[in-house]
Amino acid sequence: MKTLPSVRVGERGGERSTRLPIEWYSLLVATVLGLFLMTMSVNLLSIYLSIELVSICSYLLTALTADRSASEGGIKYLLFGAVSSAVMLYGMSLLYGITGTLDITADAFGVGLTQNEPAVVAVASLLTLAGLLFKLSGVPFHIWTPDAYQAAPVPVAAFFSVGPKAAALLVIMRVVTTLPMEPTEGGASLLTLQTPLAVLALAGITLGNLSALWQTDAKRLLAYSTIAQAGFLLVGVVALSETGFEAATFYVGTYLFIPLAAFFLIDLLAHQNGGSLTISQFAGLGASQPLLSVALTVVMLALTGLPPTVGFTAKLLSFSALYDAWQQSGNGWLLALFVLGLLNAIVSLAYYLKIPFLLFFRSRIAEHDPAVQPLPRVAVWLSLALVVPIILFFLKPDYLLQFISGW
Repeated sequence: MKTLPSVRVGERGGERSTRLPIEWYSLLVATVLGLFLMTMSVNLLSIYLSIELVSICSYLLTALTADRSASEGGIKYLLFGAVSSAVMLYGMSLLYGITGTLDITADAFGVGLTQNEPAVVAVASLLTLAGLLFKLSGVPFHIWTPDAYQAAPVPVAAFFSVGPKAAALLVIMRVVTTLPMEPTEGGASLLTLQTPLAVLALAGITLGNLSALWQTDAKRLLAYSTIAQAGFLLVGVVALSETGFEAATFYVGTYLFIPLAAFFLIDLLAHQNGGSLTISQFAGLGASQPLLSVALTVVMLALTGLPPTVGFTAKLLSFSALYDAWQQSGNGWLLALFVLGLLNAIVSLAYYLKIPFLLFFRSRIAEHDPAVQPLPRVAVWLSLALVVPIILFFLKPDYLLQFISGW
């Protein structure tokens, strides 16, 4: 369902009014197939092959347009993807050596993990998660994200910001829950991964936010934003509790709409600006495009985590689960993630609200004011439709929570 807006916007052309080649559609279908297989697989080898299918299609989608920057972005994406795949495959081989099986639902898999040293299990598990962190744009496998997002057409970048991340987080939750919650004597447990995951989440939130503060290109700003959001997505997982996993799943459900709307609205406003994605060039567009500008402001509030948007609800549920986990475990890293994560949410106001501020409180520069071009009507309505769930799920979060509980 989330691919449909990308397809429609792709048909209308992204920035610079370029149509995507016909191969884009077959690659998109193959990518979606890989994402489905990722979330359905319970065998480590199947998970690896699914991730590789998604990755190979993603490399091609990035470099598909006849543009030098797209080729460079695709090559960087490929190189970092190859490294993360090698690390992940090594981690899976360690898990196979420890447990004697690749089926993560088998009793032998859980028993094998609990009978080994926690440090060994933690290293093998974290190496296995490398490929998933790569698709999630999580630290330290995030370096490809800004260049690939900037080089890729807007529909491709929008899809990358949603589909692979949702699938990766669901698989991460499936992998980490193969460990039992209660430790055996001298053996590993689910809590073995809590501190490393907390460190990775905090690093992603902080690095993504600080890097986004200095960006002058709207797509690069959103790219660094996705790195920070990857850290926020992990907050519920770090809690390692049923409420934490439900909060993370709720975050994913809401995240399906927010980045798509952000990318498409930015692209439509840039369409009125001669295709320029330079942030300073968005000044004064609020007067000529009030509906799109208000919609983008709502989306930016959602990314920040402010009411009246579902981004506030998602962060509230995640950090509430994290706080409960800290009270039960007393782990200092959980408290650090809680405090610094909230501080980072405040810091993110500086760059998330930069574009809305320019839209409404700065005037157009006459010499840089290009001729206004008509906007694709279908793309406009699709983008505005993506904003509706952002408000709806804030007012009625039970709609999504009940679906998650039943699922």
